Amino acid sequence: MMKTASAIEAKMWGKGIIGFGKVHYKYESGHQGDICLMGFSPRKQNFSLYLPGGHKEYADDLKLLGKYKTGKGCLYINKLSDIDTNVLMKMLKKGIQSSNSKK
Repeated sequence: MMKTASAIEAKMWGKGIIGFGKVHYKYESGHQGDICLMGFSPRKQNFSLYLPGGHKEYADDLKLLGKYKTGKGCLYINKLSDIDTNVLMKMLKKGIQSSNSKK
């Protein structure tokens, strides 16, 4: 779904994140680096989804998504059948559009 939404090939980020695209970040502290634009990490308990702008950018969509939990900046989904994948695809496309408009 992320490849379809982003039209970007997947790349490993570290040992556990499958990411799409790349963004540079810089915190007020001066710390900076590169990270994937969006990605996911398949884990034993759930999938961690990393979306452009963090999950707070998608508050309205999350109301329609289905069963999920949130972390500091990601979504946790136990299985795809717990969510509406059409809503997730809409969120992914929204994230890509939003990040493209900031360039």
